[in-house]
Amino acid sequence: MRRSPLRKPRSLTARSRKRPESSRDPRVDHATRAGRPFQTEQKDIPMAILKFSASAVAAQIAHARACKTFLPNWNGPVDRPALILIVGNGVHLRSNGIDGTTTRIVTTEQADPSFAFAEGMNPFRDTDWMAQRRMACRDLTGQFYTDILDDVQVLIDRGRGAIRLATDGHSIRVFVRRASDYLIGGTYEVPSGLGGTFRVILKDACDTFAIVQNCGNCEDFDAMQPYRVPLDALMEIDDRRAA
Repeated sequence: MRRSPLRKPRSLTARSRKRPESSRDPRVDHATRAGRPFQTEQKDIPMAILKFSASAVAAQIAHARACKTFLPNWNGPVDRPALILIVGNGVHLRSNGIDGTTTRIVTTEQADPSFAFAEGMNPFRDTDWMAQRRMACRDLTGQFYTDILDDVQVLIDRGRGAIRLATDGHSIRVFVRRASDYLIGGTYEVPSGLGGTFRVILKDACDTFAIVQNCGNCEDFDAMQPYRVPLDALMEIDDRRAA
C-alpha cells in the first residue's frame, strides 16, 4: 500500500490555529469560529493504530462517491471523493461529500453517530473514549484530509472486516499486516533511508513496530545494533515495493 503523507496536494497536515480572543459581542465570536472551525495542537506522537469497522467506512465511501460536490481542504476546492479523519469529539472518518443533509462546516467539536468511529473512541457509545483518544493521539486534535480512499476500498473489496490506519501526527497510512503475519527469525528487507534497502533478521514484533538487525549487507552496516522500524516497513525478499 502506498503511504499517504499529509503534505501532498490531496492531503494536508493539520495546522495549528489560535482561537480568536473573545469578543463582547457573541455574534462576532460565532462568525469567527464559523470561518475557522478547526483548532489543532500538533505534537510529535508515537505511531498509533486506529481500527475502524469496514462496513462503517464503506458507507462513508459510498456517500462520498454519490456526491457531485465536496468539502474543500486547506488548499481550496476539491473535485473528487475522499475520506476526512477528524480527531476531536471522538476519532472518526467521514465522507467529504456534500449533499442536502451535509453541513458545509466540519468541526472537531461535533460528530454524527453515522460517521465511522475508531474502536473505543466513539462518544456515543464508549464511556472512556476521551482517555482512549488521548492514549492514541495525545493532545493532537484536528481535521486531516487523506488520500487513502482507494487503498481502503481495496481492503473492503477483499472482505476485510476492519480497517486499520497508522498515524504519527504527521502522516496517515493504511496499515495492512499484523505481527502474526511475520516469522520471528525470518529474513526481510527494510528501507535503508539511503535510497535502497537493508536485509535484516526479524528479532521481535508487535502490531505496530518490529525489532530488526541487519544481516547479509556489507560489514559496516551489519555491525549496527538492533533497531526499531514500523511493522509495515518489513518487506518479503521478493517484494518489489519501492523503498
